[in-house]
Amino acid sequence: MTACMIDSAGTRWTLPAPAAWRLEYTAGVPCDSFWLRCPWDGGNAVKPESWVGFQAEHGGERVFTGVVDECEVSIDRNGRMLEVSGRGMAARLLDNEALGQDYQSATQADIIRDHVTPYGIAVAPGGNLPPVSRFSVANGSSEWSVVYEFARYYGGVAPRFDRTGRLVLTGWNDSQERVVDDSSALISILRRDRRYGVLSQVLVRDRWSGQVEEVVNTSFREKGGRARRVITMPTRSSYKAMRYSGKFQLDKSASELERVEVLLGEAFCAWPGDLVTVRRTDWDWNGRYRAAQVTVGMDGSGYWSGLELAPVDFTV
Repeated sequence: MTACMIDSAGTRWTLPAPAAWRLEYTAGVPCDSFWLRCPWDGGNAVKPESWVGFQAEHGGERVFTGVVDECEVSIDRNGRMLEVSGRGMAARLLDNEALGQDYQSATQADIIRDHVTPYGIAVAPGGNLPPVSRFSVANGSSEWSVVYEFARYYGGVAPRFDRTGRLVLTGWNDSQERVVDDSSALISILRRDRRYGVLSQVLVRDRWSGQVEEVVNTSFREKGGRARRVITMPTRSSYKAMRYSGKFQLDKSASELERVEVLLGEAFCAWPGDLVTVRRTDWDWNGRYRAAQVTVGMDGSGYWSGLELAPVDFTV
C-alpha cells in the first residue's frame, strides 16, 4: 500500500513503506477510519503537524480518502517511527454542527448545497432522492445527522462515502458477489447472536396531534424479547412518516441480532455493501450475507481482511 499525506496547501507527501497499517470501512455508520505505522527519518523537511488529509492506494487503485486526526513520532530500539490515524470524509460532517432551520420543501440539491458542499465534499453521481415537505434541522444536529435523516428516513437510502471520498446517495450495487468457500484463505469464522439492544416494541408519538402508533417486532417478542422505546416526533408528521420511523427503529435494532465474522489471509476481499456467499463444508450457517463492515490490514503476519457479515436486508 502507498500512503500519501496532504497538507493545508494541497501538497502531497508520500510516506515510506508502512510497517503496519489498518483500514476500516463501514456501511456509513460509524465513520471509516485508518491507522498506519512507518519508519520516519528525523531529517524530513515536512512536519507531520502540517498534514490534514490522507490518501491510500493499493495495486494502482484508490482504497481510502480521509482526514488526519493524530500524528505521533517516537523513538525506540527499532529506531524512529511515525504513526498516523484518522477517519474517512464523513468526519467533516460529523465534526460540524448544522444551523437550525426549517425548509418548506427540502430537495436533494438543498441538502447538498447547505450541508455538504461547504465542507469541500463531492457527491457521487446517481442519487435522486425525493423532496421532503416541512423538513426541519434541529439546533445541535451534526451535518451528518441532517444528511442521514433526509436520505435514510425519507429517501430509504443509507448515505455513505466511497473510497475516493465522495458522498454516495444511491443503494447498494449487487452486480458482484463474493464467495467464501473451502478454497478461500480462511483464518477464522464465527457466528454471533446478540439479543441485547434488539427492540420488541416502539411507540411513536406525534407531539402536535397526540397520536400514538405502535410497531411490534412480532418474531422477537414471540421468542421472549421485551424491550420498548418511545419516540416523540419533533415536528408535524404524516402517519406514513411516523410508521416508517417506528419500523425503522425496530429494523435497525434487529440488524445487530445476527452477525458472521470472517477473517481471511488476503487484502481487500470485499467492500461494505457487497453480497457475500458463505459456502463451506465445515460450517453450519452457510448462506448469503451482506458485508456490513470490512477491516483490511497488514502487520507481521502479512495481509488480512476481516468481514463482518449481516443479513442481506439489514438496516444501516
